[in-house]
Amino acid sequence: MTSPISPVAAPARGLSVVVALAAVYLIWGSTYLGIRFALEGGYPPLLMAGGRFLLAGSMMYLVLRRRGESAPTRGQWKNLALMGLLMMVLGNGMVSIAEQWVSSGLAAVAVASTPLWMGLFSLARGQRPSGLEWVGIGIGFVGVLWLNAGSTLSASPAGLVALLIAPIAWAFGSIWSKGRDLPTPFMSAAGQMITGGVMMLVAGFATGESFAALPTLKGTLAVAYLIPFGSIIGFTAYVWLLHHVRPTLAGSYAYINPAIAVMLGAWLAAEHFTSHDLGAMAVILLGVIAITLGKGRAPKAAAEATS
Repeated sequence: MTSPISPVAAPARGLSVVVALAAVYLIWGSTYLGIRFALEGGYPPLLMAGGRFLLAGSMMYLVLRRRGESAPTRGQWKNLALMGLLMMVLGNGMVSIAEQWVSSGLAAVAVASTPLWMGLFSLARGQRPSGLEWVGIGIGFVGVLWLNAGSTLSASPAGLVALLIAPIAWAFGSIWSKGRDLPTPFMSAAGQMITGGVMMLVAGFATGESFAALPTLKGTLAVAYLIPFGSIIGFTAYVWLLHHVRPTLAGSYAYINPAIAVMLGAWLAAEHFTSHDLGAMAVILLGVIAITLGKGRAPKAAAEATS
């Protein structure tokens, strides 16, 4: 999951695009399994996620400041804090909480519904979806209902609630942020991770999270992977893509990540999925693909209408 960034600034082709796409597809698809391994290794969900994002955001912030980036203003920090609450705490934080009971692959499938909620929130702001986007939203929500009614997800009520909150909060934060006073894209990412990380740490301690024992080496290595790869490299690759390729291509992670997460979960963690789970995933991803294609055709149609 990611923050909204400004539109494409310059085209790019070749190996750099392939490498950036591979980073977004593989790294972000693997973070769900990384979270599971961290939790199994003795890390509490909110303390793990909060520490991960605070460290990653702080490192990004220091590097950007050394490169001459301006620090966010007080008003920008307020906006970043709200985005951190919605997208980091209620988005990524809820995923970490859910994976205490839900498999990593199933968590990724549930989060794949984010574009569906973004379509509805865009409608509430007066941005009318195209016909194909409406079809995608309808198909996607059929998949969401299917996933939540009868799959293995329904056997974990706490995980179900957390995975309903996560994509809704992320989508609302993404749409709310459009047009707000924010710093540069990379500084915005750093600010969101810093503020969200602090809030998750506070929430973790407030809810009684603690380390019952010393975390295992496997869990610590998972966190060590999530900090630079999931939070910094993956996000940086996504921001670069948004500035150099079509948004539809950059956003294709939404229907690639769940497949990657399911395959990695089955391969490395022996996760099992029923035909019900896989069928719901297929329907949700079909809806997301339709929405992505609809968004890609909308600018072209608008350009033809004004030519």
